[in-house]
Amino acid sequence: MEQVFSYIISLGASVMMPILFTIIGLCIGMKFGKSLKSGLYVGVGFVGLGIVTALLTTNFGSPLDAFSKIFNLDLSVFDMGWPAAAAVAYNTAVGALIIPICLGVNFLLLITKCTRTVNIDLWNYWHFAFIGAVAYFVMDQSLAWGYFAAIVCYIITLVMADLTADRFQKYYPEWQGISIPQPFCQSFTPFAIGINWLLDRIPGFSKLDIDAEGLKKKFGVLGEPIVLGVIVGAIIAALAHLNHFGDMESYRVSLEEAMKSKNPLAKPVSMTDAVMSVVKDILYLGVVMGAVMELIPRITKLFIDGLKPIADKTQEVVKEKFNGKKVYIGMSPAVVIGHPTTLVVSLLLIPVALLVAIILPGNQFLPLASLAGLFYVFVMVLPYTKGNVVKTFIIGLIAVGIGLYFVTDMAPAFTKAANSVFATTGDAAAKIPVKTDGTPYFAGALDFASSLFGWVIYKCVASLKWIGAGVLTLITIAMVAWNRKRIVADEKNNKQ
Repeated sequence: MEQVFSYIISLGASVMMPILFTIIGLCIGMKFGKSLKSGLYVGVGFVGLGIVTALLTTNFGSPLDAFSKIFNLDLSVFDMGWPAAAAVAYNTAVGALIIPICLGVNFLLLITKCTRTVNIDLWNYWHFAFIGAVAYFVMDQSLAWGYFAAIVCYIITLVMADLTADRFQKYYPEWQGISIPQPFCQSFTPFAIGINWLLDRIPGFSKLDIDAEGLKKKFGVLGEPIVLGVIVGAIIAALAHLNHFGDMESYRVSLEEAMKSKNPLAKPVSMTDAVMSVVKDILYLGVVMGAVMELIPRITKLFIDGLKPIADKTQEVVKEKFNGKKVYIGMSPAVVIGHPTTLVVSLLLIPVALLVAIILPGNQFLPLASLAGLFYVFVMVLPYTKGNVVKTFIIGLIAVGIGLYFVTDMAPAFTKAANSVFATTGDAAAKIPVKTDGTPYFAGALDFASSLFGWVIYKCVASLKWIGAGVLTLITIAMVAWNRKRIVADEKNNKQ
């Protein structure tokens, strides 16, 4: 059974999601053709996101790596990105059965009125599997501890999805009846609530009410996400060439040597050629970043086209089965990451996050491959800031800054899990590279290791063990009981 689930997961989101959503569509009464079309749209959407992510990480990997050399950084945690985290998540005994077990938990909570969310965001179940896999390895490969950590994270996320559903639907009116049961997104909700509350109490701060559309009006074409992308990309590229600006002759020589190594008959590189090479890099990376900002909303539409029919049909079926009671359909946050404010703030945060990673004392993680995951930070922040760019940026900066410490702290456990998975399966995504001097890196990823939920569960299990398990159990029971009380009271009021 474990091998069957491992094979299915190994297909990846672009193949697995069309299959899963086609099956879901048929199960809820949709015609085969419509179910298949919806599933394929979702699959193509994941392919598109993968291409855009690769566009970002492939082209910006070297420039961002130059930051380490320019600032003489010796960071021990290598950014493996979410593919490594997903590989660790699903290539273990915990990950192999995480989907059916969590669906069973979801059904039990649903019929006992402890949740209103039906979580069909099956691909993102890897987040629960990841924290379960980390607990599994730090507790001497104990399945009991692994499933405990995963299920606790799942239940807490379901409750958070319920608690934030109304705000989510109010801010994103096109997604009525939808909630977001993805733990990475939901882990930033406490930051959004707390920091937004504090900012509202700063005299005069409310006047800084800038949204993405207001930014466009105020700055004209410069406020457009695509133009901002070009500007930020060009700035990052220029900073990566700082050393070359100071010694252009050395850069010219290195270019000439590189060309001669490929073709001994290559013509000499002039100083003009060297300058034009730098200008070319700056302009190209600017256009690449602009392309990322423009393509993500277009790709998001594919998710909407695929998920909307299934969400609508699921709502009909659920309401019928539950006698018209309110039920939320748990969807992937990918459906809303194309929001203009999300794009603008993510774009502005990329260079700032790099700077923060460099200057934060004790941080050992420089986000590179994980930068594409910044878009998911703001999905549940915007409903509380109401799209205010300044507030959203401040919340994102604080949350990501703290998240860097979470990644650094969890790195030894992540590394242990990744090494074990690579030794067992040979999955290249879990292979941790070594430094130029031959010493190994630790493994890290902004998604899901920077999550508040993931880190708290990890620390409770790894450091406090049985005491931590007790604390997590009490917190989970309290949240479930509170949520059930809300649901029962709301159903009672609706009957009156």
